[in-house]
Amino acid sequence: MASTNSWTLEIESPVAASRLFRAGVMDWHNLAPKVAPHIVASAHPVEGADGIGVGSVRQFNFTSAMPFSVMKEKLEFLDVEKCECKSTLIEGGGIGTAIETATSHIKVEPTANGGCVVKVESTYKLLPGVEAKDETTKAKDSITNIFKGAEAYLIANPDAYN
Repeated sequence: MASTNSWTLEIESPVAASRLFRAGVMDWHNLAPKVAPHIVASAHPVEGADGIGVGSVRQFNFTSAMPFSVMKEKLEFLDVEKCECKSTLIEGGGIGTAIETATSHIKVEPTANGGCVVKVESTYKLLPGVEAKDETTKAKDSITNIFKGAEAYLIANPDAYN
């Protein structure tokens, strides 16, 4: 019988919540190949005019640095004002080989010092007979690298995503 697993993660950043949300979530399909070309070969919207509306699908194509070559995610919920979204992995990234379903809920909350905390909750259901080995650690590292990559870009480019 397949088991449902979840994990949470908090990432602190000195960057303002709205900037980090726009760069690390809303525009990540454009920014990722620029800030992480060693991991993300290319990315683009598949469905939806710009890849950032509810119901839209984005595809990320990875280099050999990743254990899979492609990942498609569908945006299920988006509240730009509250810097919050929920997406579902619909293809690649282990879907159909190890994972039956996977969703991520991201909320970027401002902190008193002008920075923010990225809060991530991920829930996934493994296929029958599959054991979660290092998947949680790998997923957390991947999410951390996304936001730290966006953070580094924003610090180096203080006028970006204002």
